[in-house]
Amino acid sequence: QLQLVESGGGLVQPGGSLRLSCAASGSNPDYYAIGWFRQAPGKEREGVSCISVSGSRTNYTDSVKGRFTISRDNAKNTVYLQMNSLKPEDTAVYYCRAVGLAGNYWGRGTQVTVSS
Repeated sequence: QLQLVESGGGLVQPGGSLRLSCAASGSNPDYYAIGWFRQAPGKEREGVSCISVSGSRTNYTDSVKGRFTISRDNAKNTVYLQMNSLKPEDTAVYYCRAVGLAGNYWGRGTQVTVSS
């Protein structure tokens, strides 16, 4: 069993930055690939970025490439999503998801609002 807790969301002006954290606890959290997803009001949940178990491979959806950076610190069982140059269309609830042989797990999400 794995528990995921997201933090770091909030209200930020366009062009600003936020760093989201996804803290994992439970059984062998560093055996899971981690993905960040987001869901805006009235829209389907979409994948934003993901990182491999070792952290050597990352992927981003086109709309965030060059602005968001995903990283992980396995010693702290935490995955980060650094978000720069934020736009109003980045407004959403952001979730992290752990994917591994033992199962898939979701966090409860953190709200990100980009508005002036």
